Amino acid sequence: ACTVMVSRYDPKTKKIHHYPVTACLVPICSLHGAAVTTVEGVGSIKTRIHPVQERLAKCHGTQCGFCSPGMVMSIYTLLRNHPEPTPEQITEALGGNLCRCTGYRPIVESGKTFCAVSNDKKYFFNSCTSLSISEVPFVFCFVEMCTKLYNEDEFQPFDPTQEPIFPPELIRMAEDPNKRRLTFRGKRTTWITPVNLNDLLELKTSFPEAPIIMGNTAVGPSIKFRDEFHPVFISPLGLQELYFVDSTDDGVTIGAGYSLAQLNDALHFIVSEQPKEKTKTYHALLKHLRTLAGAQIRNMATLGGHVVSRPNYSDLNPILAAGNATINLISKEGKRQIPLDGRFLEKSPEANLKSEETVLSVYIPHSTQWHFVSGLRIAQRQENAFAIVNAGMSVKFEDGTDTIKELQMFYGSVGPTVVSASKTCQQLIGRKWNDQMLSDACRLVLDEIYIPPDAEGGMVEYRRTLIISLLFKFYLKVRRGLNKMVRTTSLGLWFVSALEDFPIETPQGIQMFQCVDPHQPPQDPVGHPVMHQSAIKHTTGEAVFVDDMPPISQELFLAVVTSTRAHAKIILIDTSAALALPGVVDVITAEDVPGDNSYQGEIFYAQNEVICVGQIVCTVAADTYAHAKEAAKKVRIVYEDLEPRIITIEQALEHNSFLSAEKKIEQGDVEQAFKYVDQIIEGKVHVEGQEHFYMETQTILAIPQEEDKEMVCTYVTLGTYLFQEYVAAALNIPRNRIACHTKRAGGAFGGKVSKPALLGAVSAVAAKKTGRPIRFILERGDDMLITAGRHPLLGKYKIGFMNNGVIKAADIEYYINGGCSPDESELVMEFMVLRSENAYYIPNFRCRGRPCKTNLPSNTAFRGFGFPQGIVVGEAYITAVASQCDLTPEQVKEINMYKRTSRTAHKQTFNPEPLRRCWKECLEKSSFSARKLAAEEFNKKNYWKKRGLAAVPMKFTVGMPTAFYNQAAALVHIYLDGSVLVSHSGCELGQGLHTKMIQVASRELNIPESYIHLSETNTTTVSNATFTAGSMGADINGKAVQNACQILKARLEPVIRKNPRGTWEWGKCLFFSLLTSLLRGYQTNMDWKKGEGNAFPYFVYGASCSEVEVDCLTGAHKLLRTDIFMDAAFSINPAVDIGQIEGAFVQGMGFYTIEELKYSPEGVLYSRGPDDYKIPTVTEIPEEFNVTLVHSQNPIAIYSSKGLGEAGMFLGSSVLFAIYDAMAAARRERGLTKTFTLSSPATPELIRMTCVDQFTDMVRLVRRAPC
Repeated sequence: ACTVMVSRYDPKTKKIHHYPVTACLVPICSLHGAAVTTVEGVGSIKTRIHPVQERLAKCHGTQCGFCSPGMVMSIYTLLRNHPEPTPEQITEALGGNLCRCTGYRPIVESGKTFCAVSNDKKYFFNSCTSLSISEVPFVFCFVEMCTKLYNEDEFQPFDPTQEPIFPPELIRMAEDPNKRRLTFRGKRTTWITPVNLNDLLELKTSFPEAPIIMGNTAVGPSIKFRDEFHPVFISPLGLQELYFVDSTDDGVTIGAGYSLAQLNDALHFIVSEQPKEKTKTYHALLKHLRTLAGAQIRNMATLGGHVVSRPNYSDLNPILAAGNATINLISKEGKRQIPLDGRFLEKSPEANLKSEETVLSVYIPHSTQWHFVSGLRIAQRQENAFAIVNAGMSVKFEDGTDTIKELQMFYGSVGPTVVSASKTCQQLIGRKWNDQMLSDACRLVLDEIYIPPDAEGGMVEYRRTLIISLLFKFYLKVRRGLNKMVRTTSLGLWFVSALEDFPIETPQGIQMFQCVDPHQPPQDPVGHPVMHQSAIKHTTGEAVFVDDMPPISQELFLAVVTSTRAHAKIILIDTSAALALPGVVDVITAEDVPGDNSYQGEIFYAQNEVICVGQIVCTVAADTYAHAKEAAKKVRIVYEDLEPRIITIEQALEHNSFLSAEKKIEQGDVEQAFKYVDQIIEGKVHVEGQEHFYMETQTILAIPQEEDKEMVCTYVTLGTYLFQEYVAAALNIPRNRIACHTKRAGGAFGGKVSKPALLGAVSAVAAKKTGRPIRFILERGDDMLITAGRHPLLGKYKIGFMNNGVIKAADIEYYINGGCSPDESELVMEFMVLRSENAYYIPNFRCRGRPCKTNLPSNTAFRGFGFPQGIVVGEAYITAVASQCDLTPEQVKEINMYKRTSRTAHKQTFNPEPLRRCWKECLEKSSFSARKLAAEEFNKKNYWKKRGLAAVPMKFTVGMPTAFYNQAAALVHIYLDGSVLVSHSGCELGQGLHTKMIQVASRELNIPESYIHLSETNTTTVSNATFTAGSMGADINGKAVQNACQILKARLEPVIRKNPRGTWEWGKCLFFSLLTSLLRGYQTNMDWKKGEGNAFPYFVYGASCSEVEVDCLTGAHKLLRTDIFMDAAFSINPAVDIGQIEGAFVQGMGFYTIEELKYSPEGVLYSRGPDDYKIPTVTEIPEEFNVTLVHSQNPIAIYSSKGLGEAGMFLGSSVLFAIYDAMAAARRERGLTKTFTLSSPATPELIRMTCVDQFTDMVRLVRRAPC
């Protein structure tokens, strides 16, 4: 979201260079002479919006809007350099951006509208007879279907000649022949920009310890996260002597000032000019440059900085070392060269730079005919992620032979530095390049490179396996090259697939939905793909989030002090050092809470005891956040550890530690049924947790009022009533004194239901004590630590079934890690148990579940509310049954799926016809059977890569089992000018709730949407609102708005009858008209004593099919295609609903594959930011992504619609089970057991170590202690 465009003039080339950067990493002093363009500078609703902003909005590429400015700036910067980009350039430009809402597909599509030729095929047809099955992937008869969510004719033309000019004054500055040294002096630091190379060398002599700052990608994070301090910075940014490319017959020398993006361009040019045999090192570098970080960082980080910082995870340094690169250094004493080799990368003292030296350039020699160079890597996701293990390898042969003359292997991320396997290489000199050499090399390198069991980052066996797996890939690549040059044994087809990395493709797909009835009045927006109400404001950066609100007089900032122990007694809290620092106003502790410090089991400030790492012990209020944060570090807390310390579910079961009583549903006689089945299987399933990773962290502005103990709070939440309730409890005042305002949230996904309430109480107590406004914004690391996320699950099953695949009995147990306090854990478990059967009828079924109490931060609500975890257990035992019966999982699903109107295990009647339809269409229109056969054929021919397909059905629920949660309220004003103001109890989180409410009001009042305004959610206008969750926001609030509008319309009837030909100005005849509508909503009930009830108002059905390809050597996977069929009934807004489905699917796909939370045995969260926790990027989404909204009836909901905000989350599990299908194929080929333990997420580590082979066996055999 913080991407901006920096523009600089190059006096040498006389050209202007535009490039994207991450604003939060760019020092202000480094921008002297540069032009900076922000999203507000691109276009504004106050003047004129830019085509990039318009198309991102109209293509529905924005939901919450928090990431939208970054998306705009990335595409805009690309267009400034390439007015007609390729789809591949669009995808690459977006690679450094994260979005948690949309699923990326519409963002990419908005960018592709600028491409000269679009690869996407868009279809529009009015009936199933318009196109044949061969022309379109899937067609529903009897319903008119559309595939256009936007109209390109509405786009304003893009004219690249109309962009703002580069400031002439900056050109004059750049060409000034009399430039002088530039110095900025602050209170603690000095920034110096030298005027030329000699000046730089003088400065390095005077300040030898001063870091050289170019891109600030290494020093900046060290200052922020490791508290490094430097009194002097030297920045030669723009120094011409550091920016050059010098090509000779032997190699190329590249200036140290070149950014990695400029390095990429230079290497592409060199590759195009030189014969292939000379460019092997350059090709290896280019491959890694494509996925290294994102475009923003590649434009900031420099070659010289990357080389000398020598990070242990470097993707480039191992390749440069393997390619025999040399570093050219310069100082006042002169020039010298040092080899970029193992000694340098391992930071040997004799190979280090002298303190007064700086890097002038890097020389990379050409490769030769008998010289092979490769770069290899594997990361948690394909791009913008540190490598789990990477390598640079090279081998040189005696001319005309396969005899090794020189061999080099360098590995990253296997130790504190890049490691050279020099001893191994030395022992292999003179050997033939054959299988025996490979076997010996693997053994030797495992013996040489030791990763201790407690190594940072863990995954020891996996990383050791990767060391030799990557070596094997290199071996095969060289073998293939040698085959073209000398007579050696050719590679079999089985091995060829191991050679190629997964390509990065631009995603495409089709979105299908029911067309609007042609007889519907043109003014009626219901059913149309209407753009999000705030979309244009999102894309111009003018949508106001809490942190955008201007400072308030006497405002203070709050910083938290959190527990560092999982379970301990507080002996002492010493705040004296913190209070002595400048700007600090107060330190707030439990003693300062005027009301309840513990409310409904939630503790605001720890008192006497801490029960998890990350629990808030106290907060510091200061005049700036920097002062508050610095003071928070000075608070000294003395602990005394307590027992037991319970971290895992297994430990909780051992100590009988639970948060609530068991929940159970049961039908039939399970124990009796087990006696009459052919087979019984038992198993366990682990499903790990998930971080919400909303783009906008928890943010609260609490303003104490001077009268009547009032408190005004502006914040981001899903539940205003809960926030109000907690603040009132903490302050010991009535709720009517607390005014709560929520305009929009930058994503939530369940993480802003209960957590803002607790944090609101914390901030309100601080505001109360200081008497001043409090601005409380959690940094990402603190947010992840304090607020936790989705509940990890341990599922146990015992299944009785017949040999034909019919399941007769199931006994399921769920245990979730609830953390240290109740939060939503009991309710999550209720949902998990009630939904446990999913789409399958099992006549004898029992499910029991309990939330465990542990010493972790309390887990909370998350999109899907237990369903995405719990149903994995069901799909796992379906898969296990299929394996035992020699059937496919899809056959077992079909056999056991509900087929007629039935009662669920909790005795609720439903009709599964829409479920059956979604399932049938999914299998047929995705060509599942044909593609399954094709995958099997692919697997026969490829030993190291496997494809897998899986289809999953879904019976999801909407609403809550408790009736009073299913209510909403609305307030509608008609003003004298005919304009309408709508307020309701729902919160806008990016899900388009306000947009749908405007559509409802427009239809009911029969007026254009432009007449209607919807501002915010506010407890002073609509009170006692339930939370916006359970996929029911549009359902219940829509009914409330509809009810209010209908009553107002009835009031207008007498006026309308008198003037039937009149217009909406009828409203002017009413002096004042408003109505508060409180809707009781859905009537639901659940009797847990009996284990039965009509727990939910209705069900949402769906099915998805995904196909993946897995690299068995590394554990990487590629999602090739996904087809989703979702029962939407009648969609109020297809663009919003499809966006919710796609976004939920991608979030679910991340949950089931790459998103991994890591805790220490002591309960410390390791993954506390984007470096350690990886959500999907644009390269993770399906290459082909098709979504169809299936039409059905749902008379209980407004306009026969359905709530679709969460349902798509579980459909992401089709990727998980497709991966398991691929892994099962690999294991079958290797003669391993048919069934194996299924766990989630299916990370690269899990995939690789499940695909057991000679390399994993070798690692498990070769275990040794360090020398």
